[in-house]
Amino acid sequence: MMRQYELVERVAAYNPQVNEDLLNRAYVYAMQKHGTQKRASGDPYFSHPLEVAAILTDLKLDDASVVVALLHDTIEDTTATQEEIANLFGPQIATLVEGLTKIQRLDLVSREAQQAENLRKLLLAVADDIRVLLVKLADRLHNMRTIQYVREDKRARIAEETMEIYAPLAGRMGMQSMREELEDLAFRILNPEAYATISNKLQGLRERTGGTVEMITADLEDRLRKSGIQAAIKSRQKRPYSIFAKMQRKSVGFEQLSDIFGFRVLVDSTEDCYRALGIVHTSFRMVPGRFKDYISTPKQNEYRSLHTTIIGPKQQRVELQIRTVEMDRIAEYGIAAHPLYKEGIAGDRDRLMAESRAYAWLRQTVEQIAHGDAPEEFLEHTKLELFQDQVFCFTPKGRLIALPRGATPIDFAYAVHTDVGDTCVGAKVNGQLAPLVQPLQNGDEVEIIRSEAQRPPPAWGSIVATGKARAAIRRATRAHVRRQYAGLGRHTLERAFEKAGKTYSESGFRNVLHRLGHGDLEDALAAVGRGDLKPAIVLRAIYPDYREDRIPPGLAPSEEGWLASNRGLKFRLPADYEMNGASSRSLPIRGLDKDAPVRFAPEGGAVPGDRIVGILVPGEGITIYPIQSPQLSQFDDEPERWVDVRWDVAEDSSERFPARVRVTALNEPGTLAAIAEVVGVADGNIDNLRMLKRDRDFTEMEIDLEVWNLKHLNRIMSDLRAKSVVSSVTRVNG
Repeated sequence: MMRQYELVERVAAYNPQVNEDLLNRAYVYAMQKHGTQKRASGDPYFSHPLEVAAILTDLKLDDASVVVALLHDTIEDTTATQEEIANLFGPQIATLVEGLTKIQRLDLVSREAQQAENLRKLLLAVADDIRVLLVKLADRLHNMRTIQYVREDKRARIAEETMEIYAPLAGRMGMQSMREELEDLAFRILNPEAYATISNKLQGLRERTGGTVEMITADLEDRLRKSGIQAAIKSRQKRPYSIFAKMQRKSVGFEQLSDIFGFRVLVDSTEDCYRALGIVHTSFRMVPGRFKDYISTPKQNEYRSLHTTIIGPKQQRVELQIRTVEMDRIAEYGIAAHPLYKEGIAGDRDRLMAESRAYAWLRQTVEQIAHGDAPEEFLEHTKLELFQDQVFCFTPKGRLIALPRGATPIDFAYAVHTDVGDTCVGAKVNGQLAPLVQPLQNGDEVEIIRSEAQRPPPAWGSIVATGKARAAIRRATRAHVRRQYAGLGRHTLERAFEKAGKTYSESGFRNVLHRLGHGDLEDALAAVGRGDLKPAIVLRAIYPDYREDRIPPGLAPSEEGWLASNRGLKFRLPADYEMNGASSRSLPIRGLDKDAPVRFAPEGGAVPGDRIVGILVPGEGITIYPIQSPQLSQFDDEPERWVDVRWDVAEDSSERFPARVRVTALNEPGTLAAIAEVVGVADGNIDNLRMLKRDRDFTEMEIDLEVWNLKHLNRIMSDLRAKSVVSSVTRVNG
């Protein structure tokens, strides 16, 4: 275990102004707090925060980050408190340690929900200070290095979380070396057979290639030196997980991969990068389609390099990455290589935002996904944002938009602005109209066609590839449903107040919101529309002296309004009707795209020609019943839920409506065929059939029919009764 002075020496090696007193105090405090605690390996628990601190010294982070690494488990696993740490080490370090502390005693049912809430807390803390993430990644790296000591039933869960969240986070912060190690450690747990197979193949390949790597390195160095370019050549071998992922992605075998061994050419300046590229391309044959310029167009994590593949000695494909020494440092350490960490002001998020594209992306991502979503949605959106193999597209004005592979014009629209996505109705790709579901390609110029009347369909949520687009579509859908229920709630209250002889006003409702447990008027109206808040409760809140007299509903239609169902049907709706002598206005409603969804009663349905009534159903909208339905008796004590409606169906309409009949027929061969023939000849349709009772002589069945109107239904029932095999036919009204 590293001693106190050794830790100070590691930090002093890259930071001569090290605060030795701060490091010493943190070392002693953490060791005392963890005391006799042991890890699963049997080692003293304090060895873990000490190793995390050592990883951060390898990244050359500031004193505060190393101190936080030493203290990161104290609040969660010992008697230490945030206040105590603030008094001893300052409020900034205490805030960082608190950001790394998991949420305890969460009242959440699923493990995914708990995982999501802890991740949300971490990312919100990261958005304030990126050092929280760097310590967390180092913490996860050491835990993965020692995962063999963890109980077997927990290893897969930890490895899966590492692969899905922490390794991609390291990659998005540009910390490629840490990402690759995390992926490999997780891969070894999640797929040990594949890991062993690829490792064995790599060992065999190294033995077969012999000195080929050294020969290529010497050849490249010699050619560049003769051209006046000082370059260092580094060879590297792909890690097992990177190989496995590429084999899966490209559907190829190990032997078909050409970039298992690659070479980095490190030069002094950006100009030398392009000079070196020219020398390489004039000395060797280039593989077409394998050149990428990430210097002129850096990745979102600030990665910059030239990539090319050439045919080298012995006709082997050789992958080259050409970059400066500084670019290589950023490629390996990412945001941890930022100069703010050397200046001791790594918590300056505004300056870091301005200077670091990776941190700016992280802040924007947190703002997009950290508010208002259910835990499982938050976890899904975070993963979508992390797993991004990018394509670069352009707006008509030349603005560069980075998107994940598989992204559509819808994703592009939301990447430009949420309002652009919400009003998107079409797209032009490279000047040509294109489907909104068409995947975009590198270099596409995309123009979004908009309409202010547009609302994003919920189905878009399953098409898009970015978390921002999916979150925005779901928010728009929820807002639309909220407006639906708010409109329904408003009309319900107006009707209830009118029935009670009181005046409804939104100003009066707003004044009592706090008494009803709501802070927003539209939320309260939506609660009324869903049935969560009863109109009588609102009445009593605004008019404390009101006492409800329960009167069974009596319906007497007069003037006509409209009711549209979500089947595309229209019903005439009285504007006014008499209810036991009291005048009350009927409720105008539209279908799913306006106020509330409408459906037919599940038991028996209703057809044009029936006298019908609508019942407000909490959380569902309005259900249409025939007036003779016995189910209506259950609503006798809730008159405010009754809506008087009438049919308005054209005589020549081809729309069919649901009805149910009960048939008792002889139990003999051919009976069902005879019944089906009657329905078919009459141009009816059988939607469902259930056998209720069957004995030696008779069978009782229920048949769900689809008919045009009551006259059509009565004709089918009459024709059925005329059949010799049918004993009786009755209509079922629930």
